[in-house]
Amino acid sequence: MGAAFFYHLTHRRLEDALPALLGLSLKAGWKVAVRGPDRGRLDWLDQKLWLGPDDGFLPHGLAGGPHDALQPILLTTAAAANDPQCLMSVDGAQVSPQEVQAMERVCILFDGGDPDAVQQARVQWKTLTDAGCSAQYWSEETGRWEKKAEK
Repeated sequence: MGAAFFYHLTHRRLEDALPALLGLSLKAGWKVAVRGPDRGRLDWLDQKLWLGPDDGFLPHGLAGGPHDALQPILLTTAAAANDPQCLMSVDGAQVSPQEVQAMERVCILFDGGDPDAVQQARVQWKTLTDAGCSAQYWSEETGRWEKKAEK
């Protein structure tokens, strides 16, 4: 049974924080799905990941290609074809309790500067924990990640 990790972004932007989490997931041996609600935003994120440093290359693809099932990291708006062990939700993409329980880890990244994103993350926390999912809340308010709550 997996757990949901909530990452409250206050110092870094999504395009800066996500690559580090993706790298750690790949080191753990997991395939990853990055789920967002907007295809245009995922296109933008895809470009940001391709433009990353050479020593931080993250093999990935955008859903809809012929090799989706083979991608170590798949950016998608729906269920992922790469059979991921880790799901990363960005921009408020929904995650079900069943997905949390089926994955090794679910990461929910949200922008601390956006009151709507913070409220949506609170609703997701309550929905998932009320359904019996294990959850951790991580904040970077001091400039580094610190676990602030666990349920």
